[in-house]
This record gives sequence, C-alpha cells and structure tokens, in this order.
Amino acid sequence: MTVKVWLENAINDAERRGLTGMRPLLEALARSTSALRTADWNFDATGEDHEQKAPDAR
Repeated sequence: MTVKVWLENAINDAERRGLTGMRPLLEALARSTSALRTADWNFDATGEDHEQKAPDAR
C-alpha cells in the first residue's frame, strides 16, 4: 500500500466517522512517513546485507 492510498483511505474513514479535524494530522503523518521512507540513511528493507562487514570484535 502506498502512502497516497493509505492517506485517501484514512481521510475517508475519518470523515465517515465525523472526525473532520483529523485531516491535517493525517496529512502531516503522510508527509512525515514519505520523508522517512525516502531518507538517504534508510536501510534496504529486504533484509539483505549489501556491505561486507568485518566480524564483530566484541
């Protein structure tokens, strides 16, 4: 599910429940989520380790 689809569904649900004040909060959450997902420090969600790391020396 994309952030856009989630936002549309969440807004529709909130409006159906009479919670029209939720719209700005949901939009802010969607923007924040998109920013976090596209951040350059975000790791690969597949779980595959693409870097060769030395064994942990602890």
